[in-house]
Amino acid sequence: MSLDPRSKGGNNNNNRSSCNNCRCFPGDACWPTLAEWSSFNDTVGGRLVATVPIAAPCHQSDLADYDAQACRALRDVWWYPNTHLATSSSPMAPFFANASCDPFTAPDDQCVVGAYVRYAVRAIGVSDYQATLAFAAARNIRLVVRNTGHDYFGKSTGAGALALWTHFLNDTQLIDNYTSPAYAGKALKLGAGTGALEAYRAADEAGVAVVGGACDTVGLAGGYSQGADHGPLNSVFRLGTDQVLDPTQNSDLYWALSGGGGGTYAAILSMTVRAHRLTKVSAASLSFTTGANVTADLFNSAVHAFLLTHPSLAEAGAWSTWLLATGVFSLVPVVGPNLDKDQLQTLFEPTISFLDSNGIPYDYEIRQYNTFLEAYTGMFPFCNITEYNIGRVISGNSFDVSGFPSTGIQNSVNPVWRTAILNLVIGLAYDTYDFQANVALQTKMTNTIMPRLEALTPGGGTYLNEADFRDPDWKNNFYRTNYAKLLSIKDKYDPDSLFYGPTAVGSDRWTAQPDGRLCRAS
Repeated sequence: MSLDPRSKGGNNNNNRSSCNNCRCFPGDACWPTLAEWSSFNDTVGGRLVATVPIAAPCHQSDLADYDAQACRALRDVWWYPNTHLATSSSPMAPFFANASCDPFTAPDDQCVVGAYVRYAVRAIGVSDYQATLAFAAARNIRLVVRNTGHDYFGKSTGAGALALWTHFLNDTQLIDNYTSPAYAGKALKLGAGTGALEAYRAADEAGVAVVGGACDTVGLAGGYSQGADHGPLNSVFRLGTDQVLDPTQNSDLYWALSGGGGGTYAAILSMTVRAHRLTKVSAASLSFTTGANVTADLFNSAVHAFLLTHPSLAEAGAWSTWLLATGVFSLVPVVGPNLDKDQLQTLFEPTISFLDSNGIPYDYEIRQYNTFLEAYTGMFPFCNITEYNIGRVISGNSFDVSGFPSTGIQNSVNPVWRTAILNLVIGLAYDTYDFQANVALQTKMTNTIMPRLEALTPGGGTYLNEADFRDPDWKNNFYRTNYAKLLSIKDKYDPDSLFYGPTAVGSDRWTAQPDGRLCRAS
């Protein structure tokens, strides 16, 4: 490969002092020269990728020539995960690209590497991990761990950073007879880059199922499982984090990695998870709206009728995901592992009866499948990128993950998860054409909307993968009583704070400057 000749190398005339309390930044005297980057590229087998933003054809810049046709094609697919997950640098949450090279801005607007990682190593094994971490540490360069770029906190990008790109480590291996003090049975070993659908397919081929998320392109071994994730099989088998085996070595690190946040303590090469047998899976979808004969009050009453069924659904092992907007309700879907269609129908009957008795038109579908993969591919919609400035709070209804641990094994999942049956995502629509408008919307989320939600849910907490990244009380809301122990484990295994991410444990020791440079907090 060829390294980007426009990347700023070291220059003895630049400021050396910035390297004392800050990560080395492009243009600093400490920044590696192109020759040094080339040498490092040789060390990692030619798999060092210099960042050129994928929206470069949308602008006339030093990085690329303007190409109107290519830009239009990119805009058409910009909100599809596949557009970003196969790249070494593009985050799916555009807020964290900081308009560095935006396909929706004018052709003469800026296109710079800016907030994107500067380089990435396309890792294929442990030697790439070792070399990347060693190079970043020796050169005092910001390190980012990146898989797909599914990320609402800016952890998978960073100005002036070197990324350990794990996306292509997607091998899967069935272990027929896994045995440990905590678990005996079938297990599945997943590479760090394995996506949810890849894992579901591998498990299905072995006649089992594994716990994962609702979106097919989310990587399971990274921030998902490390961040106390949720998904369709939670109410039966608990969180994906609860599946990870096994704390026979470095039990404190296992505890931290299992729920204490991704990209914080170590870089994961693979993980081994419990595999489960399912005899059947039922799923249903439902939608209704306001209309000529459906007033807003009647619509809200119908939503209320559905919400009242959540405790019984969760107790039966069901899980649901639904969208509520002004005058629109869409449940896509509710999943009942080990429930037949009639059992799920019975649980759903109060909602259907309310709609029928009040003359509310609706679309409803219920099916029964032999395997989880069949239910997943048959009933789950394609997940596009969320075009919202989001916040999140846990309190109340729709799943039940209280049953872990059943074998005495502990993990660092936010304790609020164990009492929650509702997980709410609140969003304000992302403004594609006005970045500053999104800054204002995110401020409204932090200062106005989230405090009101917190007042309604005393004792609640937050899912640390999808929340308000500007939450002023993030240590408490994201980690609760686990924070102090998590910080001590981080200091033990990462004493130099090589691993960093916004809202990650220990992140308050660092501050991002206006240009993105990462510096130690004073």
